[in-house]
Amino acid sequence: MEAQLFCCEGDRPPVRRAHPDSNLLTERVLGALLRAEDKCLPAPNYFKCVQREIAPYMRRLVATWILEVCEEQKCEDDVFPLAVNYLDRFLSVEPTKKNHLQALGAACMFLASKLKETIPLTAEKLCIYTDNSVTPSQLLQMELLVLNKLKWDLASVTPLDFIDYFLCHLPVSREDRAILRKHAQTFVALCATDVKFIASPPSMVAAGSIVAAVEGLQTKLGGNVLMSQKLIKQLAQTIRSDPDCLKACQEQIETLLETSLRQAQQHRSVTVETKNAGEGQGLSTTPTDVRDINI
Repeated sequence: MEAQLFCCEGDRPPVRRAHPDSNLLTERVLGALLRAEDKCLPAPNYFKCVQREIAPYMRRLVATWILEVCEEQKCEDDVFPLAVNYLDRFLSVEPTKKNHLQALGAACMFLASKLKETIPLTAEKLCIYTDNSVTPSQLLQMELLVLNKLKWDLASVTPLDFIDYFLCHLPVSREDRAILRKHAQTFVALCATDVKFIASPPSMVAAGSIVAAVEGLQTKLGGNVLMSQKLIKQLAQTIRSDPDCLKACQEQIETLLETSLRQAQQHRSVTVETKNAGEGQGLSTTPTDVRDINI
């Protein structure tokens, strides 16, 4: 019998999805999420109190690497923020060597994928993304260590758990709601890569992302300043927070976006110059150049 070979690297099988369940967008579910979110927050000062080798920029590099892997593998939206939550919670309680940081990131991504996806990422595929600096057996050992330190409590609340609830109460069309969701998800992902939002409650990050998305789409949505102010008051009341705190969070998210776009533009310029000047000199080909922190 003649065998057929199929190359499926980089492609993931299509997943059948259930229809949205309106029962998950009730005040009862929202209340449960608000009560649970504080239990899964990492320590805000673990860089000073717990870690001796890990610096904030290292955490940012690994979080960005996790995001790039999740995007390339077309993971479920929840996988990335959940993996970063595991990462921060682990670093809050366990001193970690910097040369173990990428293995930790891969293990957190492995666990989040198992929890949120129908077809999770495999250990072998994740090891390939580490340039095989981590073996499957090492990844499985790190997975068990993470589970032990998190006390097997993996059902963390993330900002994406609040997004749909907030959006369903906005007076916008279905098409505009889809656009707002996409922009809000981008802001949530951006916040997950930045250390300033480590200890921010998921509900606050979600609400700030929604307001920032509405602000950014004012012209398209036909909104105005009064609409934004009303939305801030409405969401602040929903998450039981102060409107000024939510406004400050929104402004911080917008500042982060501006900084990120500026850095991306500078990085593209440097990349072009480096490619022209140093082609063939052993430049890194990993998803994120993290060689300088030895992971």
